[in-house]
Amino acid sequence: MGLYAIKMPDIGEGIAEVELVAWRVQPGDVVQEDQILADVMTDKATVEIPSPVAGKVETLGGKPGQLMAVGAELIRLEVEGAGNVREGAQETSRAASHPLRGKAGVGAGAGAAPVPPDLKDDVTHENEDVPARAPSAPTPSLRQRGSEETSMQPPRATPAPMRPAGEKPVASPAVRRRAWELGIELQFVHGSGPAGRITHEDLDVYLASRGQGPTARATALRQRQGEEAVPVIGLRRRIAQKMQEAKRRIPHFSYVEEVDVTELEALRAQLNAKFGASRGKLTVLPFIARAVVLALDEFPQMNARFDDDAGVVKRSHPVHLGIATQTDAGLAVPVLRHAEAQDVWGLAREVARLADATRAGKATREELAGSTITITSLGPLGGIVTTPVINHPEVAIVGVNRIVERPVIRNGAVVARQLMNLSSSFDHRVVDGMDAARFIQAVRALLESPALLFVE
Repeated sequence: MGLYAIKMPDIGEGIAEVELVAWRVQPGDVVQEDQILADVMTDKATVEIPSPVAGKVETLGGKPGQLMAVGAELIRLEVEGAGNVREGAQETSRAASHPLRGKAGVGAGAGAAPVPPDLKDDVTHENEDVPARAPSAPTPSLRQRGSEETSMQPPRATPAPMRPAGEKPVASPAVRRRAWELGIELQFVHGSGPAGRITHEDLDVYLASRGQGPTARATALRQRQGEEAVPVIGLRRRIAQKMQEAKRRIPHFSYVEEVDVTELEALRAQLNAKFGASRGKLTVLPFIARAVVLALDEFPQMNARFDDDAGVVKRSHPVHLGIATQTDAGLAVPVLRHAEAQDVWGLAREVARLADATRAGKATREELAGSTITITSLGPLGGIVTTPVINHPEVAIVGVNRIVERPVIRNGAVVARQLMNLSSSFDHRVVDGMDAARFIQAVRALLESPALLFVE
């Protein structure tokens, strides 16, 4: 038997260090060739690191959230044969050249949050049924909130296992994380899903059975003690850095305008009724995207990226539209490329495809970089007014608020109209307030006369 050290490979793009997001294995695990060992994150995407050899995990080279230089020892395996550590080389060319698997900026499983103790054995996508290793022994308390709180809890007898010893409970990372937060050992939870998979409903049943259901919690009022430290790692760290950089570098100003979308909503309903089955249903977003694209023909200075280090504004001829997308791991901005070449149905299909790929963690690095202007919307939660942060190094972002029906005076009569606000932000170094207002007014005019969106 020998030891085989795997170093952090060169991911390319001139990257000198990456962030270790999550381990897929733990010391003592037996791994096969090509099995994923860890998730690491670059500035653009999460990347899976596979094992070039089969062996048993001896030691891990870091903790989630740690920055690791390219070439640093990532993991050490015990392998058949002499290995490579004793020969003085901690990595062979085979490992250094092993292909990497790129994923979206929303990492796998716990890509944007600390990995709880019982999740480290099973970091995977939400929709994968991958069994986790059974814990070696029941843990008395998975979540300590301070000695005062612990002393207030009455002792509980350990329940009998719901499955034979050694059988691994099957659950998604979201269920495992919730179980960890609630202090539940999954080994003792009955799974009602396919192949015995544990669901959120099973956790609710387990809580109720041990006297901690919603009714019990409502009547068991008591003080809480302590605090929980949540490391900012993975995508959450990238978002924090990006927002801080944008606010530090860009002098924002916001402009809000009200848009009457009554005619647009009527047209959208007609188009969906006639073409929904053959071309797909339309939401409001592709109409807004089309209006922005058309308005940019008149205001090309908004479709730009500002290199503030070089003092150069690069105006883009194609419109690469960023679509801010909320995922379980945090905010990501996939890019709808060449939006100027798409009609509203093409925009709708591409928006839906990018959103699905991003939320599933399957968007490519190319699909998460290179936008020239961004649209952000919270949908029905959009509020009345927002102040969106510009997606650096762009110079403009268009924010969409929710549609509400309100009374409006038209021709001396009070009528009900559907209204929506556009809350947009601009880089005041390169965009003047008058130009920003005129740009949004152009978008407004197109949305209030939606037939113009179909005029070439």
